[in-house]
Amino acid sequence: MSDVDICILGAGPGGTTAALHLARAGHRCLLLDRATFPRDKVCGDALSGKVLSELRRIDEALPAQLAAEPAQLPSWGIDFYAPNGRRLAVPFKPRYNPATDRPAGHISKRIDFDNFLVEQVRRQPLIELHENTDVARHEQLPDGRWRLLSADGTVLATTRLLLVANGAQSAFARQIGGHQLEPAHHCAGLRAYYQGVQGLHPDNFIELHFIKEFLPGYLWVFPLPNGQANVGVGMLTEAVSKKKVKLRERLDEILATHPALKDRFATAERLGPVRGFGLPLGSKRRSLSGSGYLLLGDAGSLIDPFSGEGISHAMVSGRHAADWAARALAADDVSAGFLKGYDEAVYHRLWQELRLSRAMQRLLQYPWLFNFVANRAASNPTLAETISNMFLDLDLRERLRQPGFYLKLLLGK
Repeated sequence: MSDVDICILGAGPGGTTAALHLARAGHRCLLLDRATFPRDKVCGDALSGKVLSELRRIDEALPAQLAAEPAQLPSWGIDFYAPNGRRLAVPFKPRYNPATDRPAGHISKRIDFDNFLVEQVRRQPLIELHENTDVARHEQLPDGRWRLLSADGTVLATTRLLLVANGAQSAFARQIGGHQLEPAHHCAGLRAYYQGVQGLHPDNFIELHFIKEFLPGYLWVFPLPNGQANVGVGMLTEAVSKKKVKLRERLDEILATHPALKDRFATAERLGPVRGFGLPLGSKRRSLSGSGYLLLGDAGSLIDPFSGEGISHAMVSGRHAADWAARALAADDVSAGFLKGYDEAVYHRLWQELRLSRAMQRLLQYPWLFNFVANRAASNPTLAETISNMFLDLDLRERLRQPGFYLKLLLGK
């Protein structure tokens, strides 16, 4: 049994980021995960520029190390397909040059990327990593410490501060943190891997297809190394229930019949099963802390409600969790009141972005608006560049919520 000051549940991007920042600041921690790495995680597998920024905060050399990994592809943008079929190419960086510029994003299977982070953890003597360790129960002792137990009642650890980063299905987040599944703030998704999909972008743009008959959901196609692709669908759980959508059947049907996709998938081979997952969205502001604990990443319901991105948000929360864990120990105060500072730090960084993405998510109810913007951007390079910059600049993204933005489009300005 370990008796520690800081224990982290879950060695995904949120947990490993927290552990690495703590180690860099000279703090010991215990990191537990029920899996043995490398392990798979159902996800879209896209790593945005925000992920690279968080890697750089851990160690300036990490983005270049990731770029040198054979299990990743550099990605330079997004191809949006509007409901009318119009393609809108949005580079992550206007006028990019793949030959000379550093990649603006990457695509890597989670089995590889998460293992990349765990390998950094293994090199840190201040991080004690225990794999294949399933925490079945948690109880708070009278002195405020948390006791973690296995299914047979064996005490695995006691800790002053618990950083909960064990994913979307976190029992702790539900039972202690009060994060219930709310269909209006939750997304259902499916993912499959394919070999031999035709017509992928030469610069590995990720594809988002907003198909009229499938709104408010969307379909994605993300290129991967070795001629593979991550293909999946996502839809708000509320809409799945209301419309009685069978996601698995719809995915097969769209790939087989949709004019923009059927020829590209005609000779493609599916690799392995279609796997489902749930995404607790950050479209609602929830409590991220309590007496002696912090919630990170998916366990904190921090997923972007428009793009479904969760990796960078998990890493942002991991960085702030490490900071506030260190502050709490220095102040000898792990009370709920003190740890509220963690909530404020995370939402100060993410809330405006989450709020805007929630507004953009609502725009999916208006397919004509998507068509209108895509049609205009196709013939207006300035508008196309503006949309590209929206991925880097929140002030520009804010414009998408303003009626005046569309008025200017209408008038051709």
